[in-house]
Amino acid sequence: MMKSTTAISILLFVLLVLALALAMLIFRQPDDLQPVVDDTFSDTLNSDKDDDFEQVLRPRQFSFPADHGPHPGFRLEWWYFTGNLHSQSGRKFGYQLTFFRTALTPGKMTSRSRWRSNQVYMAHFALTDIQERRFHAVQRFSRAALDLAGADSSRYHVWLYDWSASARNGSAPPLRLRARQQDFSIDLLLNKGKPLQLQGQQGFSRKGPTPGNASYYYSYTRLPTTGSIRIGENTFAVSGNSWMDREWSSSALEAGQTGWDWFALQLDDGSELMFYRFRRRDGRADQNSSGALFLADGKQIPLRHSDVTISVDRYWRSPHSQVTYPNRWHLSIPGHALELEIEPLLDDQELNLRFRYWEGAVTVSGLRRGKKVSGQGYIELTGYGND
Repeated sequence: MMKSTTAISILLFVLLVLALALAMLIFRQPDDLQPVVDDTFSDTLNSDKDDDFEQVLRPRQFSFPADHGPHPGFRLEWWYFTGNLHSQSGRKFGYQLTFFRTALTPGKMTSRSRWRSNQVYMAHFALTDIQERRFHAVQRFSRAALDLAGADSSRYHVWLYDWSASARNGSAPPLRLRARQQDFSIDLLLNKGKPLQLQGQQGFSRKGPTPGNASYYYSYTRLPTTGSIRIGENTFAVSGNSWMDREWSSSALEAGQTGWDWFALQLDDGSELMFYRFRRRDGRADQNSSGALFLADGKQIPLRHSDVTISVDRYWRSPHSQVTYPNRWHLSIPGHALELEIEPLLDDQELNLRFRYWEGAVTVSGLRRGKKVSGQGYIELTGYGND
């Protein structure tokens, strides 16, 4: 995903702002944190990068489980989970659980104090209740000290307070996701589905022509999921599919890039689609947009900017931020005879947290080589309202 992360899905959040937020919030109880919105991810990522951090300059050899863990020499990274689930009665839910790490300064801390750390973690937890037309979203912050937050290089394990994503057997999957707030929670098991996919050029995902404007990026595009969702006093046994994105980088957006639209779609023919479209200040799609089709047999087909056409059929204006977002899309890949209509399961899936963006569950219908196809997925929209 480039998202960001985003799940391209890259790049999401930030140094200075998190440091200031952390100074104010670190000793407050996490459930007491209130949304404070005055930045977007793309605002932050348009700052100059610090060359003292490690840079993503070329393909590398991945090693697991080590690469499921943190990469503190890089400025930022994320562990990104989204999914579409349903209860036994057919009640639909979407969820997002994302852990972000940012380094405040390059290099390792020399202090021996367990209280000090130059690594800060942020997490977002969101739940979409389609039947009740409700969207819940919360955030947490912590430094990586005293085991308040962190990630493990010996197995897949990332946490912030009692929110966590953990492998049962050291690597991944299966993975157990747990996040709890006063009014809602998830406890999910993400089982082994399709194999891990290295995005871009064997995991080297270029975001622009400037050296270092790239990320290391891999995904699990389909993870059969079971578990429970609690909303208020009601608990639902659920099942469905999840998607996981992992990226790390030290880069910023290219000049002229104002944000991105990230698509992560799971189709009922067993295939998946990931595509991130960077937007320029004049509204056009950036030439560095890219993605991939993942066929049912596991084969990956790279997609360039010129391979994919995305048009917006409808818009939605947020009553919270007054920002206008795309709200229905037609996505066309002529070279693979794929035509898709995509729309949100709920219009209002805007996260008004420390950083404002729209990320939500969507439904998909269309044609593939003349045959009907349907599916589900998640879309992330950043940088809107910056004009």
